[in-house]
Amino acid sequence: MNKMTTAERRGYQMICDSTGAMMVVACDQRGGMRTLLAATPEEQAQISNETLGKTKYDITRFLASQAGCVLVDPICAVPGIIDEGVVPRNTGLLIGLDASGWDTSPEGYRISKMVDGITARKVRELGATGGKIMIYLRSDKPEANTENLQTLRDVIADFAREDLFLVVEFLTYPLENESKEAYQSKIPQLIQEGCQACIDCGSKVLKIPYPGTEEACAAVTDLCGDVPWAVLSAGVDHATFLTQVDISLRNGASGVIAGRSLWKDCISLDRNVSKEKLSSIAVSRLRDIQQLLVKYKKERNAA
Repeated sequence: MNKMTTAERRGYQMICDSTGAMMVVACDQRGGMRTLLAATPEEQAQISNETLGKTKYDITRFLASQAGCVLVDPICAVPGIIDEGVVPRNTGLLIGLDASGWDTSPEGYRISKMVDGITARKVRELGATGGKIMIYLRSDKPEANTENLQTLRDVIADFAREDLFLVVEFLTYPLENESKEAYQSKIPQLIQEGCQACIDCGSKVLKIPYPGTEEACAAVTDLCGDVPWAVLSAGVDHATFLTQVDISLRNGASGVIAGRSLWKDCISLDRNVSKEKLSSIAVSRLRDIQQLLVKYKKERNAA
């Protein structure tokens, strides 16, 4: 199994909270965040990277400072999030390597894109605890994954040379002309096989979509072995995500990496509005998740 080095283990510890579970607030989105801040494509295009950066600062100040770690992009938020004293000294910092959106192959498969120039060395120079890469996978279509898995292997090797902590995320997606029902029925298999593909490439920590069922979560835990996995929110509403977190933790997940479900309706171009909603609504949601982390930590200790 893919064992963390001492340096990687230290990085992992720094993205966990006092329960020993991953508790990361994700705000590395760029295009998706713009759609939340403005209604039309024209208005969204007017939102600068600096404005996005300030929004991420607010999420960090009022939300991520209460968690184990914050995940940001390398374009809008760094190095200012450190240089301006936004991220607390005891809050971990992950930097996402993936670019917004994706390219599409002639066959209709999604090709993952990385931000130019963001290597493991650059992530270290930016003062981060580690990095995060996201790739798209359709495990039932091997030809769809060749380029993305090679990108993953290259990034894992780069971080290994630097002995720097790396979280690996993958997302599945519906194919062209695939019905919603057909796609939904495949999700547990796609996620389990996607986990296996990432582990085969050398991944040591996974960030994955909710596997779909109790049984699927348990199956993911079995195949991951000593590789910790965190469930991501994928923008679902808070109540839905809490149920998913509960099921995931009960069946072996090692934590949570949550973004939009925490803050999607709490950010605004008016930073006073953001401050009020993040410090009340979003923090309350975070506390709900943290209660589950405590609950399952206690159960593990009692076992």
